[in-house]
Order: sequence, then C-alpha cells, then structure tokens
Amino acid sequence: MFLSLACLFTAISGAQAETLYFSPLPMEQPEEVVKQFKPMLNFLEKQLGAKIEIRYSTSYAEILEHFRTGQIDLAYLGPLPYISLRDSHPQAEPLVHFLEKNGEATYSCALISAGTPLPRPARKKTFALTQPLSTCGYLAIDAQLRKQGDRLDQQLFRYLDKHDEVVLAVARGDYEYGGAKTAIARNYAHLGVTILAETPPLPSFALVASSRRLSAERIAQLRKVLTGLDPQTRDKTLMSEWGIQLRNGAIPAADRDYDVVRQLRGKMKIPEQGNF
Repeated sequence: MFLSLACLFTAISGAQAETLYFSPLPMEQPEEVVKQFKPMLNFLEKQLGAKIEIRYSTSYAEILEHFRTGQIDLAYLGPLPYISLRDSHPQAEPLVHFLEKNGEATYSCALISAGTPLPRPARKKTFALTQPLSTCGYLAIDAQLRKQGDRLDQQLFRYLDKHDEVVLAVARGDYEYGGAKTAIARNYAHLGVTILAETPPLPSFALVASSRRLSAERIAQLRKVLTGLDPQTRDKTLMSEWGIQLRNGAIPAADRDYDVVRQLRGKMKIPEQGNF
C-alpha cells in the first residue's frame, strides 16, 4: 500500500510539475518588465495548473532563436518580431492580442524629438532606435522618413535596445530624433518629448505560443482564459495588478492580422548595426 501511494504521489507530482517557459520583449528595464508580467503569469499558473518561468533576454533576436530551438514555449511579441519568427518557424501561433488602454487591438510607433521639427530634406540627423527587430525601430522610422522623400540610411542612427532608453536619450539631447512606441513616448511628455509623426495602426502586442511544444488543447485553454477576462467589471481588481499593456483585456489573434506589417516591411533589409 505504501509503495502504491508513493507511486501515486510521484505521478501526481510529475503531472503538476509541468513548466512553461515564457520570454517577454525587453522594452524596458528588466525589473520593470518582470514587475509588469509576473501578476499575469501567476494567474495563468493557477488556471493552467502549471508553472510558468520567465526567461529574460535583452536581445529580440535571441528570444526568437530560443523560440525556434524549443527553449521557450510562449513569448510576448510585437508585430515585426512575430513575422520575422513566423518566416522561419510556422509553428509560431499568435494566441491573443492585448488591448491598448483605449480598448483597441492596435497601436502605433512614433517619430519623436525634444521639440525640434524634422527638416525637409533631412540629412545626417542623429536617430536613436530600439533594436533591429523592433517594429518601432528601423522599420517604422524609415517608413516615416520616406513619406517626406528621405530615408533612414541617409541619417546617422544607433540602436539603444529599449524604448524608454530611446526616449530618454532624445529628451537629454543625446540624439536629435528617435523611434518608440507612442504610448511609451507619451509617458515622457513632461520632459519635453514631442511626437512628430505616427505610423498607421499596427496589430497590438501578442502572446505567441509554440505549437510544436504545446498541445492544441493547451493553446486553446490559454486563448480561452485570456479572452474570457472582463477588465471593466468582473476582473477589474484582479487585472489592476497587471502591467499597463496587459490589463485592458485581449481578443483572439490570427496570422492574417499581420499582413499590414508584412506590406510595410516589403523587401526591406534592416541593418543589424548602427552606422556611426
């Protein structure tokens, strides 16, 4: 009897010991990223009966490589990282789009300065960018410059990694211009940061799962749990502890949602390094 109970306990413990590995994009400082995601992950652990461990990386490219090689199960990705991943890893499945504060499943990227307008033509101006695979980096800012007949490769640009670092560098005057998520840039308006232009609406950030590592049942469960939340009334208190980009609810996501980003990227070759 003792042996049978011990075996049963071991089996139950093994069933409960499933660990899912999650990577968020490093858009802000590590401690802030963990602070924003941990409450949501704690909730999902209870709903799924599984442990979710954060695997933090400072590199967008490293996150995508970890996804391709099966080192993570879930990732919080923006549009460009997602389509870049999907190009080589069709098992990447978008589960939900997290809604913005205004209730929309879209967001925009901003071209910013510390109050200085962008000249026409613009030549050899200094630009602070996030990362090569960041939607609000080279992709978005080059698109804004092309609207006025300029290009980013005619300027001086450097990658600073995180959105908040870009905005602060522009606010300090280290760079004349920069690119960041509009919602993040607005948080620094009190420092004189000015939004000069915005991209068209882009699909909001998503929770992306590996269908190679997670079962169809687990994927459906995750999607159902997150889209079933009511941030306005029933689940408002629960979600108030979540990060500002997670607490507004979610809607189902699909690969076709990203066609607008694929069109924006076209055949663009995004430099992996800055040019000064």
